[in-house]
Amino acid sequence: MNRFQSRSYAVAPLLAACGLAAAFALSGCSAGQVAQTATQEPAVNGTLATVGEIALRNIHLRATQSTDYVQPGRDVELLLVAANNSPDVNDKLLSVSSDVGTVSLSGDTTVPANGVLLVGEPDGQIAPLEAAEKASAVQAKIALTKPISNGLTYNFTFDFDKAGETTVAVPISAGEQPRREAAVEAGDTGGHH
Repeated sequence: MNRFQSRSYAVAPLLAACGLAAAFALSGCSAGQVAQTATQEPAVNGTLATVGEIALRNIHLRATQSTDYVQPGRDVELLLVAANNSPDVNDKLLSVSSDVGTVSLSGDTTVPANGVLLVGEPDGQIAPLEAAEKASAVQAKIALTKPISNGLTYNFTFDFDKAGETTVAVPISAGEQPRREAAVEAGDTGGHH
């Protein structure tokens, strides 16, 4: 055995040990750190909540406000998406209640297993989600008994058959653009020049 072969046998374990030490040192660099995206909220109009296997997303009221308050006696829309995370158990939205008015639901409020329930049609949605698998839509109207205003939130309680109840602070999203129906009637097709 020559002197170069004996050095290579001694250097190999040393290099392996240095490599392991570097791997351990680098793997601890982000330990204990919270990713910036972990606390970011989605870029949607509404709020979110989870109750049991049901994930409520983009919960908001749609109301056009032209004065200080949207006055009692008017109807406003409640919009949300309810996703059922259960792989095999259907659920059903039994009722929604609030102290700002009476909420009436129309349509089939079943939330299928691994499916979604769409309540209302969000602004910016070009076509209904008819092609989406396991999706059904309902309407929710609130007959206001108290005034409401943009910038404030209002408590709504959602009661599901299997998941149970949750109360959520719901904002208003009046938007600055007219509804699509009003824009089409006015001749605006959404094209830009």
